[in-house]
Order: sequence, then structure tokens, then C-alpha cells
Amino acid sequence: MPVFEYVALTPEGKRTRGTIEANDPSDAFKKLTQQRLVVVRIEPVSRKKKKEKTKTAKKSQPKGEKKSLLQMEINLNITIGSGVSSKDLSIVAKQLGALISAGVGIVDALELVADAIDNQVLKKALMEIAQEVREGTSLSKAMEKRKKIFGEFFVRMVEVGEETGALDKIFLKISEYYQRIAEIINKIKSASFYPTFVTLAAGGITLGIIYFLVPTFAQIYQSFGAQLPFMTQMLINASNWLQHYILQFLIGLVGFVVAFVMAYKKIYTFRKVIDFLKLKLPMFGALFEKGALAKFARTFATLFSAGVSIERALELSSKVMGNVIYEEALEKIRQEVMQGEPLWKAMEKTKRFPKMFIAMVKIGEETGQLDAMLESLADFYEDDVKTTIDGLISMIEPMMMMVIGGIVGVILMALYLPIFKIGSLIQS
Repeated sequence: MPVFEYVALTPEGKRTRGTIEANDPSDAFKKLTQQRLVVVRIEPVSRKKKKEKTKTAKKSQPKGEKKSLLQMEINLNITIGSGVSSKDLSIVAKQLGALISAGVGIVDALELVADAIDNQVLKKALMEIAQEVREGTSLSKAMEKRKKIFGEFFVRMVEVGEETGALDKIFLKISEYYQRIAEIINKIKSASFYPTFVTLAAGGITLGIIYFLVPTFAQIYQSFGAQLPFMTQMLINASNWLQHYILQFLIGLVGFVVAFVMAYKKIYTFRKVIDFLKLKLPMFGALFEKGALAKFARTFATLFSAGVSIERALELSSKVMGNVIYEEALEKIRQEVMQGEPLWKAMEKTKRFPKMFIAMVKIGEETGQLDAMLESLADFYEDDVKTTIDGLISMIEPMMMMVIGGIVGVILMALYLPIFKIGSLIQS
């Protein structure tokens, strides 16, 4: 029986490699899937090497291998379509690329991946696509019907893969792309999550003190019958108001949040203003800008290197920026490029791209290495985002602790200020 060498990921995300006996690559893939492994690569082992592989199997498969091949993939939870995350799409693309590279037909590969994946939405879509491809529809056309699930980037890359005959390589590029993009988005979200969580916690603690603790002190001070310090009186007034209107306050707060989110999604002008302000935020503005540049460079480089035209690559790249300001800038760039303007010159006119970014694009256009230059820019900005986030977190932690301490300190000072003057209050 033929022997196949495989590289796969365990359910814990650890890399493992070995050999398995199977009738063909499809059979090998099915057996590995039954062992709950995510197949990365399957290659047939020649008869000459078979004995060598058997002898060295124990040495090449350390039991406690801890190095993760795709550590970033563990955190890919960003929803792309209807119930489908970028993690799901990354795994599907990697498995399809590995199977097609091993000589498995597209229909069989689609069915095998569908059997292995847990996401029911994606499983159903893959089975339907397999059936349509079997009936003569191209893979890209079948996926385009389900653009809400796979996204336009995925569909266009598959289309390029079919045109160039390098579908296996394109799928591996798609998988790597989703891993890279999701890592950047997760990093930015994690940096934003900490101050948001601390702010909500501080707000909850403050409301709890005002609603539950202040009334007790108010009753004590009321028995003195004397005029209270301004800070104490203001705190008691706030507590009294909250006691009477707590329900209205909570409903109003929830309503404001819902209205804000809906306005951001539905009203273009409102979203544009918010996105502009995000870029102007102290500390975080630079982070959002670098994140947008990293996503653009990675997306554009992936599309352009796959053979997508500059105009189409710009159009698709604008959809992943996550910021209206940069989306409009890319649309202006696309219009300029269509009129014959060099890409670097069009970027310079928008005043949204750093000088280094423009210089690298210019060199790439002049040397014919635009995709390589953009890959370098993507790597640079991705590393820069990670460094910026690490620095922000180290700065934010003590700052947020100071803010919380300051709020609680002011409240406690207002509560205990009359106690410091208790003698004069009793006499009066």
C-alpha cells in the first residue's frame, strides 16, 4: 500500500508530521481527518525513501513538540460572512491548497474538506459548490454565488487561480492572507479592549458607589442639619437623582449605544466623522493609521502578485481598510491610476500615506517589483503595529489605574469631607 508523508496541525494548534499508509491522497486525508488533524500538506513517499522514512520516523517526530506552525490562527475569530470566520476560511483554503497540490481533484477536495470542517454553514456551501463544479460550473462562479460567505477577495483570488492554472498556490496565498490580516485586526482589538473594559468597570463601580453607598452617608449627614461641603452636596444630589431615575438612565444609556452603532453602520457622513476622529485620537490614532496601512499593503500585494490588475486590486483593497477616510483615498487613487497617473504619485496627492510608503511604492513601480515592495511594507507595518500595541499597553495600564484611583478617590473625599469637619457641624 502506498505511503504518504503528511504535515498537520493537532486540535491544540501544534505542528506534527509523519507517514501514513493509504490507497491515495484522498484516503490519506480522510484517515488523518478522522484523527482530528488539520492537514497542511500530503506528499507521496517514494519506495526508495520508504525505508529511510521508517527508520527515521521516531527521530523526526518528537512527542513533545511545542512549536506552533500557525500560532496566530488560534485567535482568528473575525466574522467574514454569515456565521463564517476568517479562521474557517483560512483552514479551508489551506486544506484545499494541500489537497489540490497532492493531486486530488477539485470536487473530491471540496467534499473532503466539507466532511472535515465543523462549521455547518461552510460545510453546506462547500457541498453545494462541489455539486455545481461537478455539473460544469467553474469554482469561482460557484463561490461568487455565495459571496456573502466567502467574501469578494476570496472569490477574485480563486478566479485568478483558475486563469493561471495555479489554484493550489493561490489557495495557500489566501490562507496566509487571512492569517496575517486577522492577526493585525486582533492586535488592534486587543489594544482597544483593555481601556474599554477598564472604563466600563470604572463606570460600573462609580454608579454602584453613588447608588448604594452615598444614600447611607446622606442619611447620617442629614441628621446634622448643617450645610454640607459643595462636593458632598453635589454627590448626594447625583445619588438622589439616580435613585429616582435609575431605570430611565439605563434605558437611555443602552439607547444611546444602540443609536450610535446603528448610525455608524447606516449613516455614511456620521461614520466618516467618527473614522476621522479615530485617526486623531491621542496614542490610538497612530495605531489605527498603521493598522489601515498594514491591511492595505498586505491585501494589495497579495492581489497584485496573483495577477489582479492595479485598478481592481485598489478597489478590493479599499473594502478591507476599515476606515472611510482611507477608503475614499484609495478610490481617488484608483481614479488617478485609471487616467494614467503613476500609483506613487496618486498616493502622494491624497496626503494619507507616509513618505516612506510612497518612496517604496515608487521604487517598486520603477523596478517592476511593486508586489515585493508592498510585501516588505506590509511586514514592516505589521511589526510596527505589534510594537506600538505593546508600548500602548505598557502605558495604558498605569494610566487607567491612575484614572480609576482618581475617580474613586474624589468620591471618597467628597463622602468623608464632612467627617473631617464633624466638630463644627455638630456645634452648628
